[in-house]
Amino acid sequence: MNNFLARTITGFSMVFLLLFSMWYNRWFFAGIFLVVTILGTWEFYRLFTSENIQPQRIYGTVCGSLLYLLSIVVLSTGHDQYSLLWYYLPVTAAMLMFFLSFIIEIYRKKTRPLENIAITATGILYVALPLVLLNFLNSPWSVRFLGFPAYLLGYFILTWFYDTGAYLYGKQFGKHKFFERISPKKTWEGTIAGTVVTILTAIGFSCLVKGIILTDWLALAMLVVIFGSFGDLAESLIKRSLHIKDSGNILPGHGGILDRFDTFFISAPFVFLYFILRNI
Repeated sequence: MNNFLARTITGFSMVFLLLFSMWYNRWFFAGIFLVVTILGTWEFYRLFTSENIQPQRIYGTVCGSLLYLLSIVVLSTGHDQYSLLWYYLPVTAAMLMFFLSFIIEIYRKKTRPLENIAITATGILYVALPLVLLNFLNSPWSVRFLGFPAYLLGYFILTWFYDTGAYLYGKQFGKHKFFERISPKKTWEGTIAGTVVTILTAIGFSCLVKGIILTDWLALAMLVVIFGSFGDLAESLIKRSLHIKDSGNILPGHGGILDRFDTFFISAPFVFLYFILRNI
C-alpha cells in the first residue's frame, strides 16, 4: 500500500471515529482522547530518551492521564455550581505533579536531572493539557448543531480543511518555501490556499449554525490558521532537532500520535481561551 493511500484510509478512519464520538456521547469522546493522551505522552518521552537523558516516562504519562481524568471529573460536576473547583483544582494538581518530579529525580541518581525534569514537565504541558481543553469545548452548555457541539466540530473541521488544503495545493503548485529551516516542504502557496479554504468554511458554518456569529467563526478560523501552523512547525522543530522523520509509526501514512495531532497542541489553548472569553 503506497503512502498516500495509507494516509487517506487512516485519515478518513480517524475523522469518522472523532465525528461519531462527538455526536454519540461526550464521555466516549473523552475516552478516545484519554487513549490519545496516554499514547502521545509516552511517545513524546520515548523520543527524548537516550543514554544521557532519561525523563520520568512512567510518572509523566501517569500524571498526564490523571490530569486528564481529573479535568473530566471536574467538568462533570457542572460549571456554574463548582466554578472555583472548575478553575483551580486541575491547576493545583498540575503544580503538585510538577514539584513532585523534583523529589522523584532526587532519588533517581541520573546524570542530567534538570533535563529529565524539564522534559517530563514539557510532556504533560505540551501533550496532555491541550487534549484536556478539547473536552471543555465539548461541554453540555455549548451550542449544538445536528447533535454535535458546534464550536468543537467547527474547530476540528476547520483544522482538517486547512491542513488538507495546504497539503494538496502546496504539493501540486507550491514553489516558495514557507519556513525552509524547519519544514522544507511547506510553501506559501499551500499556506495561502489552506487559509482561503478555512475562511470560506468558517463563513459556511456561520450560515448553517444558529447561536454563533460570523465574527466568532472568523476568529476561530484565524486561530486555526495561525496557531495550527505554529503547532505544525513546533513538532517539525522537535523532529529536526532529534534528526527523525516521524514521531512514531502507530498511524499508517501519518506516523505517530504527535505527527497527527501536532496542530492541536499549540492551537487548542488559544481556541479554548477565546471560547472562555466569548462566554464570560
